[in-house]
Order: sequence, then C-alpha cells, then structure tokens
Amino acid sequence: MKLDPGNQLASSEEHQRDTITYLFASEFDHMPSRNLLDLLETRDFYVSFRQEAISLILQAQYSCDCDPFVPYLAVNFMDRFISRIEIPEGKPWILRLLVVSCLSLAAKMESTDFSVCNFQGDIAGFIFDNKTINRMELLILDTLDWRMRSITPFSFVHFFISLSQLKDPALTQTLKGRATEIILKAQNEIKLLKFKPSVIAASALLVASNELLPLQFPSFKCSISAFECVNEENLLNCFDTLQEMVENE
Repeated sequence: MKLDPGNQLASSEEHQRDTITYLFASEFDHMPSRNLLDLLETRDFYVSFRQEAISLILQAQYSCDCDPFVPYLAVNFMDRFISRIEIPEGKPWILRLLVVSCLSLAAKMESTDFSVCNFQGDIAGFIFDNKTINRMELLILDTLDWRMRSITPFSFVHFFISLSQLKDPALTQTLKGRATEIILKAQNEIKLLKFKPSVIAASALLVASNELLPLQFPSFKCSISAFECVNEENLLNCFDTLQEMVENE
C-alpha cells in the first residue's frame, strides 16, 4: 500500500481540529458547579475548608516530590466534588480523607508513583486504611460521573501558543513555562473559579506574553480574541484578574 504524506498530514490536521473542538465543547463539564462560588461567597466554612485542603494537597508536591500536575489535578477533583456534595461541618477527618483520596486518584490518572502511606505520615492528623480510601475514591468517581480525564487550562496551552506564530522554539518554551507557573498559582484564586479552563489558559499566555514579549503581545491578543470560541469580555476580565495576581506576587 502506498502512503500519501499529503493525506496523512490532512488527516492529522483534521484530528487536531476535532480534538480542540471537543475540548471547547466539553470543558464546562469539568468545572466546579456554580454552587461552589455561591458557597465560597456566603459561607466562611467552605472558604477555610478549601484553603486548608489546597494547602495539604500542595504539601504533596514537596513532601512526596511528585509532579506539580498531580496536586493541580487533585484540586480540580476536590473543587468539583465539594461543589456537588454538601460537606458537613465539625468533622475534620472528612477534609483529610478527601485530600488523600483526590491525590491518590490524580496520581493514578497521571501514572505517577504516589505513596499514600508516606503522605499521611508527613501530615499530622488522621490515618486512613486502604479500604476507607478506596470507598472515598468511588464516591468521588460517582459524584464526578467518572469524568477523571479533566479538561484543564493545560489542555488548551498548545493550541493558543500556536496562534502566537512564534518561530523561535526557545521563546515558545519560555512563554509556555511562564504561563504554566501562572496557571498553577491561579488555582488558589477563588475569583478565577468562574472562568472556563480555555479562558484561563489564554489569559495566562497573554499575561506571560505581556511580561516577556511585549512587542508581540498586541498581535497575540488580537489572534486569541478573534478566535470564535473565545468570549472577549471574559478573556479581558480573566486577564485583568491574573495580571493583578501576578503583580501582587
């Protein structure tokens, strides 16, 4: 059988278009429900619960030396879970069990070695056996409708970088690296929970571009704003929020 490079390239480009179309169409299903924002605005318990949970999850990155995307994914699972399940007050063990279970699931999704026993030993508090953790994992899976291959801002970074038309691989990598730092830090910001992952990705790249490549920033901003799946008003609001966050670093 004779291979046609032209057809292969066309097929690859078509696949990429199908993939990015799917990501934009499905990203809302991988966000916390609007209920979480309402809870965080009206109930101090949820604010402190989320802050402590994120703090414990981030400890895993340092105490267990795991990939930073594992804690990021774990926070995504946690946010989506608490937006759909009411968390009872006065039961601090629930927070610890949720943190351990979300980290365990995230590590499995990223195919990363993660020792639950070691992590539990590094944080003071409750120690859970594997059976208890597995039951909690199943509850999380059911609550999230088994949508564990989360669509996050990182799912869109490569696509939006392609709109920058940068030719220098080193500059492209630098831009991507800085945007990644911004996205990781942005997960702590309650104000950013209302924005879709694609908007956060695009805004983070624009903030990074404005910081590192100011001459290319105007054309990059125009290219992203002109893309049909991007709401320009949301993009600018998210950009301003991220810019403020970066300036306060």
